[in-house]
Amino acid sequence: MAKAVAIEIEGVDLSYGSTHVLKNIDLSIRPGELFAFLGPSGCGKTTLLRLIAGFAQAQRGSVKLDGQDVAALPPWKRDVGMVFQSYALWPHMTVAKNVAFGLEERRLPKAEIDRRVAQALDLVGLGQYAQRRPAQLSGGQQQRVAVARTIAIEPKVLLLDEPLSNLDAKMRVSVRRDLRALQQRLGLTSIFVTHDQEEANTICDRIAVMEAGTIRQVGTPMELYEKPANLFVASFLGSANILDASAGVPVPPGQKLVFRPQHASLAPAEGATMSGPVTHREFLGATVRYGVKIGGSEILVDTPFQSGAELRDVGATVGVALPPQRMLYLPA
Repeated sequence: MAKAVAIEIEGVDLSYGSTHVLKNIDLSIRPGELFAFLGPSGCGKTTLLRLIAGFAQAQRGSVKLDGQDVAALPPWKRDVGMVFQSYALWPHMTVAKNVAFGLEERRLPKAEIDRRVAQALDLVGLGQYAQRRPAQLSGGQQQRVAVARTIAIEPKVLLLDEPLSNLDAKMRVSVRRDLRALQQRLGLTSIFVTHDQEEANTICDRIAVMEAGTIRQVGTPMELYEKPANLFVASFLGSANILDASAGVPVPPGQKLVFRPQHASLAPAEGATMSGPVTHREFLGATVRYGVKIGGSEILVDTPFQSGAELRDVGATVGVALPPQRMLYLPA
């Protein structure tokens, strides 16, 4: 594979008619990084991926691969490989022919095509399936064929547009681990688009959280979870309790108190800063999740499950203890 390259996106604005899809995007992706664009449907993450690939054009700004501005280049001159959500495999072709398709379009010698196809299929663990048709493969195997077809052209950058969305939950876990292992083995700069925070958290080095065409925060999964910069990131990544002064807690004007369910604990109601009735209780295996009514809000408290431990009943009044170091105040 070619050496890992950096990606620089500077001042990008993109509109479709009166719809402003991407708004002043600035982003740096490091060489060899597995980077995620994460956000809800319609936030612009797939459009940003297509912009890097060359399938969309911005009205303003630049896209640089390894220092070269590629904004004016068509997709086939960018050395970028893209794996689509649908996989886009030819059903009448064998696995080997599907992987060879991009190489044949580039008119490479047959010996070179055969070498690259065999190498790519071996990398994704499908060397023995070269003569099968896509319909004879599982969903996870089809996804790996799509990846093999992309890496066979030896791209500078690998782009993955929600590549796991067509798989069931169990297979998704297995295939995302395979993807991460392959990306690390190749050392290839890769971008992964998803709306699933668990996928992004488990395999990506860093994440850009997007909302309404903007990047709200960039960081490692742990940085985003522990130190969200705003209420959108706090609420989008995992469960978060968000309270204002109406809940009876000390919150300065214009701010809200944010904390995770596992950072709080149940305590006697007497003398507690926060107290209220239990609204519901859920057994989640390792934890028991309680809903507690605090003022006009309901918060979640996760407590470790211990066999034989006393559980709080719905309707019981409880206190909620929260260590000061776990109190995060964010602009409302």
